[in-house]
Amino acid sequence: MEHQVELTERGEFIYYLSHTDNLHSRPVWTFSTTWCCVAELLEDGFGETPCYHCVIAEVNDVQVVGFAMYYLTYDPWVGKQLYLEEFYVMAEYRGLGIGSEVLRYLSDLAMKLRCTGIMFVVAENNEPSMQFYKRRGAEDLSEGEGWRLFRFDKDSLVKMAAPSEE
Repeated sequence: MEHQVELTERGEFIYYLSHTDNLHSRPVWTFSTTWCCVAELLEDGFGETPCYHCVIAEVNDVQVVGFAMYYLTYDPWVGKQLYLEEFYVMAEYRGLGIGSEVLRYLSDLAMKLRCTGIMFVVAENNEPSMQFYKRRGAEDLSEGEGWRLFRFDKDSLVKMAAPSEE
């Protein structure tokens, strides 16, 4: 079965449940108060100063079958980077070249923007995705360079931002 895939960047919000892939037990986009609300997501992505961009993958100009969410970041050692925050293709459309086409689009965009690379994280138990990226030349930095992912959650930010009582 052949599909015509179209990739567009536009102001739409897409979310899919990915629990059927055993990758997550949550929707890719969660509109709960523990994450953020729809208004914030729309403002942050499509407001006056967008924090991220989305690429939408459509099949035959009709059905949205995947998306990629990305933004630009900067590393003082290597320069500008495209950071791939979310990347999803519906299970029934995997293996048809759609994911490869999204990566081709993002790679071309990164080169046009003079980025030195594309950075992303993959869940440790998501072996199919790791193999997908490695087949295309991605390097696992956690193996080669020993980098570990850290974060400060909202509670930590509140505590650190509070004036010291010393």
